[in-house]
Amino acid sequence: MTVTVAKKITELRIVFMGTPEFAVASLDALVKAGCNIVAVITAPDKPGGRGMQIQQSAVKKYATENNLLVLQPEKLRNAHFIEELKSLNADLQIVVAFRMLPEVVWNMPPMGSVNLHGSLLPQYRGAAPINWAVINGEKETGVTTFKLKHEIDTGDILLQESFAIAENENAGEVHNKMKDIGAKLLVKTVKGLAEGSISEAPQNLGLKVKDSALKHAPKIFTETCSINWNKPVEEVYNLIRGLAPYPTAFTILNGKKLKIYKAEKIIKKPISDVGKFETNHKTFLQFAGNNGYISILELQLEGKKRMEVEEFLRGYRFTT
Repeated sequence: MTVTVAKKITELRIVFMGTPEFAVASLDALVKAGCNIVAVITAPDKPGGRGMQIQQSAVKKYATENNLLVLQPEKLRNAHFIEELKSLNADLQIVVAFRMLPEVVWNMPPMGSVNLHGSLLPQYRGAAPINWAVINGEKETGVTTFKLKHEIDTGDILLQESFAIAENENAGEVHNKMKDIGAKLLVKTVKGLAEGSISEAPQNLGLKVKDSALKHAPKIFTETCSINWNKPVEEVYNLIRGLAPYPTAFTILNGKKLKIYKAEKIIKKPISDVGKFETNHKTFLQFAGNNGYISILELQLEGKKRMEVEEFLRGYRFTT
């Protein structure tokens, strides 16, 4: 289906929905492109940090600084919120790193709701596409703009753009590249929708899928972050990269959780049993996998601050 609206990007009334820093890049790009953002929907303020002070979302902070109307509904099906949303008479809604929308919300504007997703759909549908792409050792990922519909991340695709993942990049670094690439793609998408020059395509047509098996990106849980040293060190290394800097892969050192933020892989036959550590107590700490070692470069022991391995070794006393 081809959308034909024949408007300029500045003439569209747009409601933007998002919460974290990732979404700020997109909102800023739309504002700088001259889009008419009639309201910003973001998460309610909540306590957090030291002292549990009330915290505003990154998107709210940006919106407030730029004099944009902010709505913070607790529940998206709330009748008062729905009426507020209707009163905005939006042509289009844009969703970036927000929560799941009920149909009464995503189907409200005449041009529908566009989502920016951090993968080359249909690959990596789900809550953590950046993490899983790195965990799985992908050499490439990308961003997709698509129209929301009932099933999560399954709507018709508008535009996609791919980019490379370097072998040593972690999820945080990929995230930072992606938010800027995604923001530019989103502006391009809105312009195309306004001009009626974009054709929507079902996710099973004309996509950059290199194999037939779909890979998913479910939410990351604690058990996902626990390192299994019986796996090849290449897989362990990718897990560490894919969970850095948050929520972080971990192992156990002398009964305490040891988070690993940065490491390098050493492919050689280990002399230690799988999962055992080796150290010279000065410059290196490494754990044995089934085909080599993971040498830790940056870490955080439970109850301690994050630090480089040399600093850690200067102050740590091994019990075994």
